[in-house]
Amino acid sequence: MTAKMTGSTYVLAVPDLAPTARWWTECMGFEAWLDVEGWAFLRRDNCYLRIGECPDAILPRDLGDHQYFAYVELDDVDAYHAEIAGPGVDIIHPPEDRPWGMREMAVRTPDGHRIMFATEL
Repeated sequence: MTAKMTGSTYVLAVPDLAPTARWWTECMGFEAWLDVEGWAFLRRDNCYLRIGECPDAILPRDLGDHQYFAYVELDDVDAYHAEIAGPGVDIIHPPEDRPWGMREMAVRTPDGHRIMFATEL
């Protein structure tokens, strides 16, 4: 018998928790679901985030790296793009078809974390 993965959660370290958590809820449509000091436990549907306040964390935007921390599949990436596009959301590139059979959109958080949202073509 092999083990079955039943879910995933993304964990981010940020130096200032309150504005980051507020951005995820106000701009990206996530909701807080657990109150733990020094942490923001956020979710949207079956996507979960745990954001920890780490005052000494180096922001990804200051590292000069281009890696993404998550690849989240949605039922309609274009609808999500329409929902979140606007002030405060840095869309690196809007939804576009990719040769590997996905329609993808890239977003950068205010802290510089990058995340890809995608829908299967």
